[in-house]
Amino acid sequence: MGNPRPVDRRKQYVRIADELRQDIASGRYAVGEPLPSVAELAARFGVAKMTISNAVAALRDEGLVQTRQGSPSVVLTTPAEADEGVQGPSEEFQIISAQLQEMRDAIKNLSARMDDLNERTKHLGDA
Repeated sequence: MGNPRPVDRRKQYVRIADELRQDIASGRYAVGEPLPSVAELAARFGVAKMTISNAVAALRDEGLVQTRQGSPSVVLTTPAEADEGVQGPSEEFQIISAQLQEMRDAIKNLSARMDDLNERTKHLGDA
């Protein structure tokens, strides 16, 4: 019989944070880009959303991602840069990133409103 694999006794959110950290280091999630939503990550890992929130909070505490209520988490730096003591993005980058996120949110809101308007007025073309 083969040797059984060692059991990983770390908490789930720690294991998930490690995997996400590796994804950031490999470029799967590039600096300046958003992470998938909490719901998408929860489905990927098969865990509760709170577990994902804890994992992302660990990455935020390390300075790897920026989180904001109602917006996707954005990758700020790679683990190697964080380990080397490289400063995170400049204040200007953070401001521009926040403004870009606000524009994305506004476009998403306008798109939803347009879809709603199209749905409410589609019967007018039948007359």
